[in-house]
Amino acid sequence: MSQATPKKRPAVPEGKTRFLTTRQKAPNEKGYVGYDTIWESFQKEAPYTTPKRP
Repeated sequence: MSQATPKKRPAVPEGKTRFLTTRQKAPNEKGYVGYDTIWESFQKEAPYTTPKRP
């Protein structure tokens, strides 16, 4: 019979789109591999100014 070897996930390259970046995390003790998702802001925030009074 063959010996059971732990399965190993292949390394996935970093994924980049216009506003999103995904990175592969290191596997935990159970072998689960997660992913980090980093969002870049696509809206501009302007400071609020009160309107002029008539």
